Amino acid sequence: MKGFLRDTFSTIALILVLVVSTNSFSSNPIDVSIAPMLQQVLPAVVNIKAQIKVTDINTLRELQKQHNKNDRSDDEKESNTFVSVASGVIVDAKNGFILTNAHVIADAQTVTITLSDGYHYTAKIIGMDKPSDIALLQIKAKNLTAIQMGNSNDVKVGDFVAAIGNPFGLNQTVTSGIVSALGRTTLGIENYENFIQTDASINPGNSGGALINMKGQLVGINTAILAPDRGSIGIGFAIPSNMAKSVMLQLLEYGNVKRGVLGIGAQDITPELASAFHLNSFTGAVVTQVLPDSPAQQGGMLVGDIITSVSGNNIKNASDVVNTIGFLRVDSKVNINVLRNNKPITINVTLSDPKKRKKMIEQMNPFLYGVGLKNFSALSPIHGNVQAVLVVSVERDSNSWHSDLRPGDIITSVNQQKINNIDELKAATAKANKELLLNVLRGPSAIFLVINKEET
Repeated sequence: MKGFLRDTFSTIALILVLVVSTNSFSSNPIDVSIAPMLQQVLPAVVNIKAQIKVTDINTLRELQKQHNKNDRSDDEKESNTFVSVASGVIVDAKNGFILTNAHVIADAQTVTITLSDGYHYTAKIIGMDKPSDIALLQIKAKNLTAIQMGNSNDVKVGDFVAAIGNPFGLNQTVTSGIVSALGRTTLGIENYENFIQTDASINPGNSGGALINMKGQLVGINTAILAPDRGSIGIGFAIPSNMAKSVMLQLLEYGNVKRGVLGIGAQDITPELASAFHLNSFTGAVVTQVLPDSPAQQGGMLVGDIITSVSGNNIKNASDVVNTIGFLRVDSKVNINVLRNNKPITINVTLSDPKKRKKMIEQMNPFLYGVGLKNFSALSPIHGNVQAVLVVSVERDSNSWHSDLRPGDIITSVNQQKINNIDELKAATAKANKELLLNVLRGPSAIFLVINKEET
């Protein structure tokens, strides 16, 4: 009898659990619907058509390969006209500001915005930043709906997100998924990369569209996919909203993003490096190079310093250094916290203008600016015992490059004065006035090259 009662109570408890579970499960579809949120957000995502006139037929064919035929406008008549179809996000309703990708509107003659209600407007390009692939447009229209900017630093792997855009010209398309990864770098998509990876379907035409969280806040600008045959396989990338906002503010104020330069090389901290540097963690970036006459050198930074933060932003790896410094303007004052022999040090630097620094170095070395050199010695069956200077690299568009100096050349004399090493080459070059006459070994031959000083 006791056993029967025990079994009966167990059965009743099981039925109650099943009833509660069934009721809870049946209510989920209503609770998880994002339709109410999307009603507020969808009008903020627009269709963009950028008309690009291409004079080079090979460039035109390449553009057509990169975009599906469905992406092209029906009214595209001219054979040398290409229409890029993509998406944009209204971020300021009062002023009509729209964020999108720079690659969408680069070289565009006209940019047409189509709102969710079907109205068309011609957009003004406020500015674009190709290294980060962000552009800012403006339209003059009333009663616009803007999306609220979210804090992309709060995004976590596993968060539910939705991508909104116009894939293949299909307006107001919503796909959903989760955040698959954060801080994706070294993908070779942009110069500055810190992508949010998502499995929400992103296809051609989604570029410049919105990646939103479940509060309807903008956390990313959809920009690229990793997929064969241009189809989505659940690997999409979005530029974090904080990065997009940083670029937008500079475009609004200055019309461009004028980046300052620190002048270092940096490397991720591996377990092996952490052990060699006697570090307690793998976070940070180790300085591998400090360029001469750079802000880093002037501020006292040394090779081997471990960068832990830049202006209060924690540094996890070398990409964090690139992305943090890369969005600070010229003449920005930066506090850099480093570990030197495991002791914390703060270094204060002022970021320099890369063009001014380049100009300064050109003035210091007007003839051989951008040329990498190495002392060279060889016993050649053709040239005999050679003591000279080997050209390791030549920067394209430099003075030396235009004078036909090339990597692999061996410089044996300057202005008919024999030189045996780099020091002698520098001394002879310093005496030159308007031109430099080089005798160069190139393969089995020897030739003369003339490098003229550029007028400043």
